Amino acid sequence: MERQNLMQLLSANPYPGRGIVIGNRYRSGANAAVIAYWIMGRSENSRNRVFEATEDGIRTRAFDESKMTDPSLIIYHPVRMVGKRIVVTNGDQTDTIRDFLLEGKTFADALRTREFEPDAPNYTPRISGLLARNGNYKLSILKAGCGGGICDRQFFEYTFRADTGHFISTYQGDGNPLPSFAGEPILVSIEADSAEELATQLWESLNSENKVSLFVQYIDLRNGFPETVIINKHTGRTSSAPKISIWKEK
Repeated sequence: MERQNLMQLLSANPYPGRGIVIGNRYRSGANAAVIAYWIMGRSENSRNRVFEATEDGIRTRAFDESKMTDPSLIIYHPVRMVGKRIVVTNGDQTDTIRDFLLEGKTFADALRTREFEPDAPNYTPRISGLLARNGNYKLSILKAGCGGGICDRQFFEYTFRADTGHFISTYQGDGNPLPSFAGEPILVSIEADSAEELATQLWESLNSENKVSLFVQYIDLRNGFPETVIINKHTGRTSSAPKISIWKEK
């Protein structure tokens, strides 16, 4: 299967919604695991958000608390470390996956207890990813079937390969109702040599009116040293590259 150009895909799509990219980049004689997650919004409530770094990842929070009307589906932890694994999702299923992993259960076990979001008529899919210490990764989508009457759960597993990743989003594009992502995660090339470079490329490719926040992280697979970039439409850009391994013992 031929790798597609992620920036071209995003530039041509005004509303992919929330998106996950997981993959790998070979640089300077070593491999780096790559994670990207972004949020978009059409309503004032959805656009009134920023990403904020936490001890084990990131969380969303309201930019202006006085304008927040319903936090139920938009305030959550998109990225969390669980020992030597990283969970990334578009909702509070991050915590479900984390709890199951800590109990010795699996990514799939956790997601079999969850389903798509209760936001009819869109029935927004729940998309989730899990990155392992060796660079291998899993993706999943939970989406409505039969007009929202049942939940279809799809799981995908990928083996590390350099300069390659997979992209999945909540929607195929704009619409009313919003059309859910369809098919397998899209095979894409990863050509940026740093989190800064990829973050710039992604932010420039996302629709200027609808983009809200972006998280990008490169993790050196030799030592676990991370490079992290967060871009918020409301508050700007922050970045860090500490020489401290993120791989924990549990």
